[in-house]
Amino acid sequence: MQTVEYAADRLADVFVDSSSRPTVLLWHGQQADARSSVRPLSELLAGHGLGVIVPDWNSYADDGGRDDLVRSVQFARERVDDPDGLVLAGWSMGGLAAAGLTIQAQQLGMCFAHTICLAGAFMVADPIFGHVPAAQLHGGARRSPFTLLHGVSDRVIPVSMTRDFAAALLRNNWPVRVVELSADHGSIAGAAYDAVAGRYSAADDPATLAVAADVAAHLADAARR
Repeated sequence: MQTVEYAADRLADVFVDSSSRPTVLLWHGQQADARSSVRPLSELLAGHGLGVIVPDWNSYADDGGRDDLVRSVQFARERVDDPDGLVLAGWSMGGLAAAGLTIQAQQLGMCFAHTICLAGAFMVADPIFGHVPAAQLHGGARRSPFTLLHGVSDRVIPVSMTRDFAAALLRNNWPVRVVELSADHGSIAGAAYDAVAGRYSAADDPATLAVAADVAAHLADAARR
């Protein structure tokens, strides 16, 4: 792993040489600069032979994190041989952002090979375009495929949010696959909630890491489709 600046004073972890292999840009959830919270999942993805880029972003910034997110995409696209072959993935608010950007990617002159959302917060407006993703599915956008993963024990974002978003995708002819797992909101990303700090951090307990390994296998399969 290398830690690099993807923009001025903004850091990203880069796992494996990502130029010529399937590469995943992975966004953490609603926190400031929490790339380490998804490190177990990132390492597992790298173990499947994928390039992985994990940027910090600040969901509490005045723009909701939009600038960080867009600049991280530009950085990732510059590091790979096929920019439109990039796989976009996100957890929670990061999953929401990934969905919103994928649906309206043509506005920014880009597209993605596959988009993967872990426990996406699809019921609120995304931080890039400011819209609920399901309301933007109509029109002539390129319909790149989605894989949606959600834990059935998630008490932060109910699994029904993913089911409803998947149904909206299907109604609008977007390809989508849904995977429901025995996981909660943190374990689906290899993270655990620290109630004292009020933040998610990387988990180290065997049960959570086993969930993360299962998730990584699903992500690696989707990334190679």
